[in-house]
Amino acid sequence: MKYLKFLLPMGIFLVLVLFLGAGLKLDPKEVPSPLIGKPAPAFALARLDAPEQKIARDDLLGQVWMLNVWASWCVACRQEHPLLVEFSKAKTLPIYGLNYKDQRAAGLKWLADFGNPYTASLSDLDGRVGIDFGVYGVPETFIIDREGVVRFKHIGPVTPEVIRTQIEPLVRKLNG
Repeated sequence: MKYLKFLLPMGIFLVLVLFLGAGLKLDPKEVPSPLIGKPAPAFALARLDAPEQKIARDDLLGQVWMLNVWASWCVACRQEHPLLVEFSKAKTLPIYGLNYKDQRAAGLKWLADFGNPYTASLSDLDGRVGIDFGVYGVPETFIIDREGVVRFKHIGPVTPEVIRTQIEPLVRKLNG
């Protein structure tokens, strides 16, 4: 009986240490998305530059497209933005912005100051569409196929390597 009092807490402690050790080996940038392989959440949002016009997910069916979640208050978005501006010039695929929890005027000023890589940027003022997409924080980037299925998610700023080794090959495959 004396050993049971000692062994039970020791066993629980060892299990916790194992879980902690396994968790420390995980890359926080590789948070799996439950949306991969599933239809993108439905939405209908006002354009940032023309709030009287709405764009819905179903309007984008039939094409492979990128959704880039960004905000004017996001420091990491400023880091990735020049790369998106450059990437958009190649016209590899249409890039739609999701201006997340941001004020319209601030978002428009930011695009005017730093360039606009987006085919259109949509205003997600209350963040509900971002939540539907499982956004953890900005920036996040998704690739959606012709049928509206999410095929890729990247958390954090997109890098030249991510574009070259992941996004471009995937877009070629989906368009091929």
